[in-house]
Amino acid sequence: MTTQPAPAAADGRKTPEPVPALALRGAGLGFGDRTLWSGLDLTVHPGEFIAVLGPNGSGKSSLLKVLLGLQPLSHGEAEVTGRAVRTGNDRVGYIPQQKMIDPGTTVRGRDLVGFGLDGHRFGVGLRGRRRRREKVDAALAEVGAGAYADRPMGVLSGGEQQRLRVAQALCGDPAVLLCDEPLLSLDLANQQTVARLIDHRRHEAGTAVLFVTHEVNPILPMVDRVLYIVDGRFAVGTPDEVLTTEVLTDLYRTPVDVLRVHGRVIVVGATDAPLDPHCQASPMAPDGRPGADADGPAAAGRTAALR
Repeated sequence: MTTQPAPAAADGRKTPEPVPALALRGAGLGFGDRTLWSGLDLTVHPGEFIAVLGPNGSGKSSLLKVLLGLQPLSHGEAEVTGRAVRTGNDRVGYIPQQKMIDPGTTVRGRDLVGFGLDGHRFGVGLRGRRRRREKVDAALAEVGAGAYADRPMGVLSGGEQQRLRVAQALCGDPAVLLCDEPLLSLDLANQQTVARLIDHRRHEAGTAVLFVTHEVNPILPMVDRVLYIVDGRFAVGTPDEVLTTEVLTDLYRTPVDVLRVHGRVIVVGATDAPLDPHCQASPMAPDGRPGADADGPAAAGRTAALR
């Protein structure tokens, strides 16, 4: 997303630049003698959609923990809407991975959504109940979950549960939406539904999105920029700038070819290349037949889609 210079006001003065939704300056994170990433400078503007990619253990989810105030940086600074990160920040919404809830769970969908509004506070008081109900109803309507909002979470499908998690994250009207693999374990139809809900929100409300995923193809048309992290190194830029043969070869330090087929990104690596989990072959080929196992004979060229 390209930012334009601030327009001049009628008296000739420049209009102040909008405060970034997120800002990382010289940020680094490590544990013991291991550095996940270092020297990370990233400014995310309101309404911008950033995909965060990389192999397991590269620090993608740890980055979200930093922005949630749950993990301190080893060095550098991190800000949300111009202020230092902190826990319980109502300017930040969080969507976790999709995990099925126990069938015996009796918490209603609207109760789960309400936790996103005031789950960190004790009580709302009589005066706040009406306003709380209005906000919960608005969030449910935004994701189209009103029809099953009063059912127990345990009886809902995975797609319905994940819609409610999106509503929970949106209930507090966040400026930033942090998504930790929210499409994981969802079928294709529900992946598209959840992705569209998030994309609609950022366009309508100017909510910035940081989207950690192992399956970039379902969201590729929505992505403004990519943050790709591999073994302490990273690249930031548009999908066309980052998802290239040259950049991924440099990040992985092994020959990698990147192809684009029918709008999908396909990675072809050397036979001994350590495949990124988000490059694993899809279980179903485009024609509906079972896809090749990324480690099987059909993958001798280590071909996989960035799903």
